[in-house]
Amino acid sequence: MARLQDARAARNVQAIVDRVPFLSFLNVTARVDREGSVTCTLPFQEKIIGNPTLPAIHGGVIGGLLESVALLQLIWSMNTNVVPRTINTSMDFLRSGQARETYARGRITRQGRRVANVRVEAWQDDPVRPIAAAHGHFLVG
Repeated sequence: MARLQDARAARNVQAIVDRVPFLSFLNVTARVDREGSVTCTLPFQEKIIGNPTLPAIHGGVIGGLLESVALLQLIWSMNTNVVPRTINTSMDFLRSGQARETYARGRITRQGRRVANVRVEAWQDDPVRPIAAAHGHFLVG
């Protein structure tokens, strides 16, 4: 809990990312913009290819990234040391994730006392052309 508080005080979201084994395995990096949105970068690696014919990033990797970014956004934005629990998520895979760097940004659309809604979009070259989007509901209280 103290590490989470220290990371927030230092404005170092990467310290939180480094403690998540899934994100560390994928070499994900994170930053927070001026508006407080968490943006993660997934570097391209051969191990994340799901369809070698295209080649395209595995949908499970993209889905896991989207849900992780949503949780990171909540952890970063909320003034609590409790990790939110996923109620449900809805994923929209809009186009194939090509063999290159992928970005994902979260935005809290509603936060109540017990439940929060988060929207996350992933893109590669242009944020206006997302490759996937997710909407999730999380238990925060």
